[in-house]
Amino acid sequence: MEYEDKTGRPSKPPSPKQNVRKNLDFEPLSTTALILEDRPANLPAKPAEEAQKHRQQYEEMVVQAKKRELKEAQRRKKQLEERCKVEESIGNAVLTWNNEILPNWETMWCSRKVRDLWWQGIPPSVRGKVWSLAIGNELNITHELFDICLARAKEKWRSLSTGGSEVESEDAGFSAADREASLELIKLDISRTFPNLCIFQQGGPYHDMLHSILGAYTCYRPDVGYVQGMSFIAAVLILNLDTADAFIAFSNLLNKPCQMAFFRVDHGLMLTYFAAFEVFFEENLPKLFAHFKKNNLTPDIYLIDWIFTLYSKSLPLDLACRVWDVFCRDGEEFLFRTALGILKLFEDILTKMDFIHMAQFLTRLPEDLPAEELFASIATIQMQSRNKKWAQVLTALQKDSREMEKGSPSLRH
Repeated sequence: MEYEDKTGRPSKPPSPKQNVRKNLDFEPLSTTALILEDRPANLPAKPAEEAQKHRQQYEEMVVQAKKRELKEAQRRKKQLEERCKVEESIGNAVLTWNNEILPNWETMWCSRKVRDLWWQGIPPSVRGKVWSLAIGNELNITHELFDICLARAKEKWRSLSTGGSEVESEDAGFSAADREASLELIKLDISRTFPNLCIFQQGGPYHDMLHSILGAYTCYRPDVGYVQGMSFIAAVLILNLDTADAFIAFSNLLNKPCQMAFFRVDHGLMLTYFAAFEVFFEENLPKLFAHFKKNNLTPDIYLIDWIFTLYSKSLPLDLACRVWDVFCRDGEEFLFRTALGILKLFEDILTKMDFIHMAQFLTRLPEDLPAEELFASIATIQMQSRNKKWAQVLTALQKDSREMEKGSPSLRH
């Protein structure tokens, strides 16, 4: 510290009392040490008693600062140890997946050991391979079929951009306006897909891959076309698989009954899924269920977005991938179990809210949602009601729905 007055001229040299800080082994980076300074010359000097008191206060501050520093150092050390432990665990898991599980997939994937390992999260380096195997390829899509669909999509893009209006035979019943609307929606949705990552937007490294998969799908399934939310599912797959394999997984995933019901907006089947969800909601969280009923908060308000994007838009990406891991293992049931896990995790907060605040909270979940806490919450959810599992409850509700339709006079006539 330079001892100069405001004009820049050297001032009186420091007094011995002012040198006291220089002999300390700790110098806090703040103004707290100023209590040791002598008063300016135009003011009465400090009494010895006050100077001693300030000295003690300063020493106490130093002690507290050292304690905080030690505590912070211990926290950093613990964090480092935990990170090393996690990295070692992931390394061991990668070896297990690569050397034991993947080579013997058919016989090992449903074993207790693998299911337990699966719950802990699949290591990123093998995630794509595991997802592909778990999702399967019932549609028998090949890389060649992807290339054909992609070529057809590119031709349509060119045709639309040049104002062409030719309609191919397989597009009979789908107007040029429908195709153009689908194309525009893809463009718009891509720009809104994981915007914080900046990798799927125009000019980003994965933009063309995402555009290709979504365009190819609209040619593969013109009856479904592009539906808002699909871009998030395709994007998560692209982050874990190459383009053709991501397209195969994407098409097979969307062909699952639950996804097809939502993406084709089959209102009757969607209502059945919501009804099945509410059976387990009431079973697991009766107090919160009653609160939702009292406030008329229906499942469609929060579930549609969660199911449409398989939580990839609603949860932090790394946490969404862990949800996908177990979804690939357990199927659609886990999507609804995850929803109940989220509701249970925030039950105390939600029961104090009214309709508007609950709807806002559930459509914009906290960004720092801790993975271990969520999975601990999901683990407590029992997907069994009156000795019936999810699939049995859903089937019974579907049967009831069909019988009601048959018995409805408006539908008979």
